[in-house]
Amino acid sequence: MAEQMAPAPGAHLPPGTRAPDFTLPATPDQRLSLAEMRGHPVILAFYPADWSPVCGDEVSLFNEVLPEFHRFGAQLVGISTDGVWCHAAFAAERKLHFPLLADFEPKGEVARRYGVYRAAEGVADRALFVIDAEGVIRWSYVSPLGINPGADGILEALEQLSPQTHAEGAAA
Repeated sequence: MAEQMAPAPGAHLPPGTRAPDFTLPATPDQRLSLAEMRGHPVILAFYPADWSPVCGDEVSLFNEVLPEFHRFGAQLVGISTDGVWCHAAFAAERKLHFPLLADFEPKGEVARRYGVYRAAEGVADRALFVIDAEGVIRWSYVSPLGINPGADGILEALEQLSPQTHAEGAAA
């Protein structure tokens, strides 16, 4: 497993890296940390902005696929540099069933730790990380800002983490 270090500018953390821990606001009075989600796979979905058309499509797709993520015991969280009130309005309008975390102050700090902060625009990249139950990044992907990456890569990564898949592979 690779040691945790700050990624080079423009380079996101690769698979095999211990996921940097964080605690971010999920609501005005609740915070969520990565450490609290240990013991289960975690999907981090960084995105640029709540109300952009591609971001809306992306989080709506993830919301539809959420039962598939749960089938693998995975928890999905969205992260952007928007504030908690913006997230609350966006989640209500989109009827989202997963938390949106505010990487608002200091702006983009968590995105920087994962190597997916766009300093020139002040937003996170459109980036996905699948983290295993022990807190190690097992899959990551950065998509161009204007392209919804979909959920296929996430589902394939979760399938690889699934003990049932490994057991079936060992029996074959």
